[in-house]
Amino acid sequence: MRASLFSRPIAAEAETSDGEAGFTLVEMLVVITIIGLIMGLVGPRVLNYLSESKVKTAHIQIESLAAALDLYYIDNGRYPDANQGLGALVERPPTATGWNGPYLKTASVPMDPWGHPYVYKTPGDHAPYEIDSFGSAGPNGATTATLITSAAK
Repeated sequence: MRASLFSRPIAAEAETSDGEAGFTLVEMLVVITIIGLIMGLVGPRVLNYLSESKVKTAHIQIESLAAALDLYYIDNGRYPDANQGLGALVERPPTATGWNGPYLKTASVPMDPWGHPYVYKTPGDHAPYEIDSFGSAGPNGATTATLITSAAK
């Protein structure tokens, strides 16, 4: 009877084996160290991209809100006042006679990417209105460096 090329007697191999099959502690430590080094190099870059994408998302949402405010202005001849805020884009204010909304696709005004509400100021410092996000710091810890705004500086 001819033996197959891929078949080996399992019992004979077990008898000649000096140790048990598996990885040594040193091998496992080397692999864990390599994984740690890779995460140490790649991790900060991934987190940086994540924070950059949140800033870009905030800019895009602010532009979308600004476009909706411009449509509101066309229909009503004025922007919502500070008391009405951005909520006037989704719910008709009592004083808006030409309201033709909702002006946003969502049923509510979106929050910024960090979960804080956008700040609507009218009149703005540099425009008829300003929409601001304080970034990851939120309204309590914001600085001008972290401020994301609709106004051109």
